Amino acid sequence: MTAIIDPPAPRRGQPTPARLNLPDVARVGAAGLRTRPMRAFLSALGIAIGIAAMIAVVGISTSSREDLNRQLARLGTNLLRVAPGQSMFGKPSHLPNQAVAMIGRIEPVTSVTATGDTGLNVYRNDHIPTGQTGSIVVEAARIDLLATVGATVADGTWLNTAAEQYPTVVLGDQAARRLGIGASGASVQVWLGDQWFTVIGILDPVPLAPELDSAALVGWPVAQAKLGFDGYPTTIYTRTRDTNEVVAAVRSALARTANPEHPDEVNVSRPSDVLAAKQAANTTLNALLLGLGAVALLVGGVGVANTMVISVLERRAEIGLRRSLGATRGQIRLQFLAESLLLSALGGVGGVLLGIAVTIAYASYYQGWPSVVPAWASVGGVAATLIIGGIAGLYPAWRAARLAPTEALATT
Repeated sequence: MTAIIDPPAPRRGQPTPARLNLPDVARVGAAGLRTRPMRAFLSALGIAIGIAAMIAVVGISTSSREDLNRQLARLGTNLLRVAPGQSMFGKPSHLPNQAVAMIGRIEPVTSVTATGDTGLNVYRNDHIPTGQTGSIVVEAARIDLLATVGATVADGTWLNTAAEQYPTVVLGDQAARRLGIGASGASVQVWLGDQWFTVIGILDPVPLAPELDSAALVGWPVAQAKLGFDGYPTTIYTRTRDTNEVVAAVRSALARTANPEHPDEVNVSRPSDVLAAKQAANTTLNALLLGLGAVALLVGGVGVANTMVISVLERRAEIGLRRSLGATRGQIRLQFLAESLLLSALGGVGGVLLGIAVTIAYASYYQGWPSVVPAWASVGGVAATLIIGGIAGLYPAWRAARLAPTEALATT
């Protein structure tokens, strides 16, 4: 039978060390920060910069992704683009005149339209040298182009059944900027195909068809009648029912439908894939920036450790006095660990608030995106600072607890 030995009772008259509750620990830990406010501020600032960098990167990338999702929800991911490729001899190919009608007979297709390259350029007036094109192309366009690609008119009006018969033109967003035209109207004209065309409209940027931004769009009939346009479509835009399975099925059939004789000379693409690829590139860049934020956070942790080590060296007398008055090693260790955690918590909370402010300023006011900062990023940022603060304060706290009262008081 094993004997149970009770722990020895404290001797009569011997004081029992008092226990520090949580408010006491916080108060004792904060005392060291209050006595050296500038040093505490600078150390917390190092942590705050690292956390703010990480929060801002996560918040801006999330806001960008949310803006992309809203764009795709508004514009749709069911737009397909058909363009001519090259022949087996490397020569430029062209789509048949009947390509638009043939694609329109595919059952899941809801709308189809086209543009055609006229091979001409547009100028602000007839005195501009022909070589100064400004990279603006002149395209023949069908009147149902806007509805199919999801474009909108910023100023003026779009081509209609009457306007497409006459020398009128609608400019893309970049084309209007390069020509120095800010508004449409009967008095606003451009030199196009050795004759004057009246600018009746200016488009907003077209995310799913950015090639239209630097184009001057004229009616299909007037392009054939006055500009020598051959009538071959150079880009066909196709809308299908908005499900991934249907889009994939139509995409696989477009080349054979658009050019049955030479389907290998047809290029089919999905414009929304370009936006997704852009987002993937942004994600890669954000990973790099997160790494830089982590390095900044590590530097801030080193700053906290340095501050706490110096604090132990400067406060040896205080440590010796507390030990001589009955403070245990555990209480001294807890004091300095709490001070390190409080210092890191100040930097973490300040960094989160700064990161949120940077995200809102950049996303909402500079880019016009919705501001989104994930809750996990904010909570994780504060948690990361507490972990780093705890690690940074372990050695200084252990060193302070190891000081003997006589040794500490002897150095004063």
